[in-house]
Amino acid sequence: MVTAFALMRGAAGVVALSLVALGAAGCSDGEGTPSEAVSSAASAVKSAGEAVSSAAAEAKRAAESAAAVAQDKLAEVKNGVDAKGQVTLGSVATGTDGYTTVPVTVQNTDDGTKSFAVQVEFKDESGNLVDTAVVTITDVAGKGTGQGTARSTHKLSGTVTAQTGTALRY
Repeated sequence: MVTAFALMRGAAGVVALSLVALGAAGCSDGEGTPSEAVSSAASAVKSAGEAVSSAAAEAKRAAESAAAVAQDKLAEVKNGVDAKGQVTLGSVATGTDGYTTVPVTVQNTDDGTKSFAVQVEFKDESGNLVDTAVVTITDVAGKGTGQGTARSTHKLSGTVTAQTGTALRY
């Protein structure tokens, strides 16, 4: 994922340089025509746009892959009941290793000991899903609370928020 974002930043630089080339295209130093310069700059802009599109597609595939793995983990839970209202997420933090974490607290409203599977969705500043993780918090005493930490499966960059996706008590 970091590669995709780095690629997008690099591609944005190519676009900026290409725009400068386009601006200077009307000037010629005698080595080629202005139309050749424009054509070359347009080609560079097209290549940069394709690189940005490719990076965005790669980032989307990574998020979709993480979501599929999360759904598989949640599907393993038998006789789970919706517990989304019993989940509280703490503040999102990114460690020095580049992975994003968020504390997860669950409140067991049942009288008996229960476990929880909580899907946490990590989103970028535009609200796009960039990663998904499932944290399991086991053996939470009846009427008690349990703690866990959701950790991103990919290194994330930029401003990241977290929200509860699916939460099951079982």
